[in-house]
Amino acid sequence: MEKEDREAADPFETVAETYDKLLVPALFGQWAAPVANSASVREGQRVLDVACGTGVLARALAQRVGPAGAVSALDINPAMLAVARKKGDPAIDWQEGSAEQLPYGDAQFDAVVSQFGLMLFPDPGRALREMRRVLAPGGRLAVAVFDSLDTLPAYAALADIYARVVAEEVGQALRSPFSLGDTDVLASYFNGAGIDDVVISRAEGRARFPDVDTMVAADVRGWFPFAQIRLDDQTVGTVTREAEQALAAFIGADGAVEFPLPVHIATAVRA
Repeated sequence: MEKEDREAADPFETVAETYDKLLVPALFGQWAAPVANSASVREGQRVLDVACGTGVLARALAQRVGPAGAVSALDINPAMLAVARKKGDPAIDWQEGSAEQLPYGDAQFDAVVSQFGLMLFPDPGRALREMRRVLAPGGRLAVAVFDSLDTLPAYAALADIYARVVAEEVGQALRSPFSLGDTDVLASYFNGAGIDDVVISRAEGRARFPDVDTMVAADVRGWFPFAQIRLDDQTVGTVTREAEQALAAFIGADGAVEFPLPVHIATAVRA
């Protein structure tokens, strides 16, 4: 099948492929090991990855639990799962479904993890209650979210450009992944879900895009279409030119855009 035919047949899978190609190496891939460590995932365990995306964390989990263990990975987006299945370990049980209504039995998993999904769920509290429900007594929960936007000036500047050049709702679409950076708000969701022993730690990674064009393309082609936002080439060009000026402090001699990426990892053990 020609590329044009494939994109016409399944445009969102093309978006998911772009997400996997541009956003995973720049932002997400580096957190698979820290999240797995926070959940104390080890050989032989049964583990669930909620909002697995294209599967970067699930694949790391599968390596840890080995053939004696089992990994289930759930996402509501079928395009993400299609890419995950192409890339992933065939032993992983990929499931389409909602974090607010997990299709698993009570106390089924030794560990439940989720990275960079909680802030995008319609009902984060209900999702956490579901994660607790499927976690076995003594099992560990680990959830990663980005710190607030005021600690990420590069993304704050880019969101402001989208709001000004395109529309406020486009700027808000870029701000939404950083909406649970306030640890008091984050803790309140856990407490409301009956998870009272949550411990929130802060870790700092590095975001790195090879250039400004790629950083803009990552959102325009790998994130915004899932939010029903599509920008024409002229608009993208305007955003990119303004971003080159606004992000100058983060651009190295090689043209790469690099900046600190602070993250909160919330952990708890089910009694």
